[in-house]
Amino acid sequence: MSDSDDKKSGTFGRRRLLQGLGAGTAALAFPHLWLPREARAQTPGFGEVRHLIYIRLSGGFRFTTAFNSDVTDEFNPFGASDKRAAGTEWGAGKLLERATWLEGETNKVRRDLGMKPVNEFTNEMCVLPCVDHEPFSARADGGHGTGLERFLTGYVGGATGFLTLVNYGVRERVRKAAEEGITLLPAFSLGEAGMATGAGEYATYRPPVLEGSGFERFSADPDSILPPWAAKVAGNMDARFQARLHTALRGGVETYQQTRKATSDYGKIFRNPLLRVNRQSQEEADGIKNSELVTLLGEDGTGMRAALALRLFHFGCPAVFLNQGGYDFHSREDMELPNEMDAANRLVSGLRTALQRMTHPEGGSYWDKTLVVLGSEFGRTTGGSRYNSANGSDHGSDLATRWMSMPFMGGVISRAGKGGKSLGSVNRSNLKATGPVYSYRSVLKTMLDMLGADHQGVFPADAPIQDFFA
Repeated sequence: MSDSDDKKSGTFGRRRLLQGLGAGTAALAFPHLWLPREARAQTPGFGEVRHLIYIRLSGGFRFTTAFNSDVTDEFNPFGASDKRAAGTEWGAGKLLERATWLEGETNKVRRDLGMKPVNEFTNEMCVLPCVDHEPFSARADGGHGTGLERFLTGYVGGATGFLTLVNYGVRERVRKAAEEGITLLPAFSLGEAGMATGAGEYATYRPPVLEGSGFERFSADPDSILPPWAAKVAGNMDARFQARLHTALRGGVETYQQTRKATSDYGKIFRNPLLRVNRQSQEEADGIKNSELVTLLGEDGTGMRAALALRLFHFGCPAVFLNQGGYDFHSREDMELPNEMDAANRLVSGLRTALQRMTHPEGGSYWDKTLVVLGSEFGRTTGGSRYNSANGSDHGSDLATRWMSMPFMGGVISRAGKGGKSLGSVNRSNLKATGPVYSYRSVLKTMLDMLGADHQGVFPADAPIQDFFA
């Protein structure tokens, strides 16, 4: 049964108890509980961004080593950075200083393009130290399966992926553009099918899932195969078939026909040479060349997918999701994590540099119009030591597993005056929250809100985070 199923026959759970007591009485009886409340409609930042890049640090990330690092050695054996940018209040880790991709003469081209180590622009990032899947729960969810389900959908067994909610939320924007003859691409999941689930009213809004980093398979135009008269006959047959169906049966056919039409429209865009990022074209678009994007972001799979994400935005794509790395280091974390963070740092720095260089069709830069967020399915623990017995870390039910310390960056963060800010805090010796705790579903809802997506009825007990704009 999904966590989203609040009504369970024959039970009287904590949520119903608190509803029966009333918020005030419940707060007195249970002063340390997180109380769900009716979500406010939107934040002052509603619609402030046009694009979202959501990056999952795969496998469960030890957030205290990078984004909540002002803690004791048992939580961060790598230390905190003493070179963080001026005005940085959140706990930037020493691992954020790693930047082998800027070292030496061969990497001068990246320095010339403006890339910097992450620690030099931490004052452009805002971090939420205490994000929890279920603040109402007595323990963390450190399971790979259930933690990932929560990350992708908001719930265990959740039926609708986050990117499906994005596409559903911007449907009116897409409709208005279509009336003007403009095709806007949907959100894309670059390699993660769980972000693309959805049934019922959400079925037609499931995002494409793209494996690889290009659209080479779309080189042929299927619409050009049929002459105009044959295409007209095929369309008339579809209309007659649908008209003969009982109204209760038309939904599935309409979904199929809409999907087929959308595929045809999208195919025209997919054949655009701009999306062939692996060819590293020297042709400039939005103020930057594909070759420069690859120089900034790298030729590995993650770098190429990130470059493709930025090109998808050119065609109106509202959001892209991608995985980075593999952080499930039950052993050899002391040796492996620094190298993995080096790659993550390059991705973050490359995206920042590219977005700030790219000019947006609506004016300003893509940095002004884009939000970049990093997360993972849970944090990691060692049970009181710097590492476990295999020099790695694990995941269980404690606070080290529970807190997902998520960084946000983009022009909207700077405009809100939240660059370098920490929205919350922890006790450095035991990780107990000493500031706000946010539900992960509130984070998802906040991203929808900033995108200007309709989120009415989505996660009804979890409000978008107003503190970004307080």
